[in-house]
Amino acid sequence: QVQLVESGGGLAQPGGSLRLSCAASGATFSIKAMGWYRQAPGKQRELVALDRFAEDTIYSDSVKGRFTLSRDKPTHTVTLQMNDLKPEDTAVYYCNAVFGPNSALSLGWGQGTQVTVSS
Repeated sequence: QVQLVESGGGLAQPGGSLRLSCAASGATFSIKAMGWYRQAPGKQRELVALDRFAEDTIYSDSVKGRFTLSRDKPTHTVTLQMNDLKPEDTAVYYCNAVFGPNSALSLGWGQGTQVTVSS
């Protein structure tokens, strides 16, 4: 199993910045991808950014050019730098990991952290 612990988030004004971090522990050797999803009230959870370790990093069209996902391999941590925040970025953000053998991949989720963008 993989455990995910999130930090960061909070309140920012439009145009401001916030940073989210997520540290993985447990079976970190089996992680294939890590990133962030978000869920706004009344909406489905959606992908924000995902680092696919053996491939590339993908971003939602709504955050491209504003958000940057980075990974620190030794600490098994991913960080989402969010710039030029907009009110529509307000949501609960969840760290995600895809792990396990390719024949039986599993999903792990953090507890969620609130991001609110408001003046």
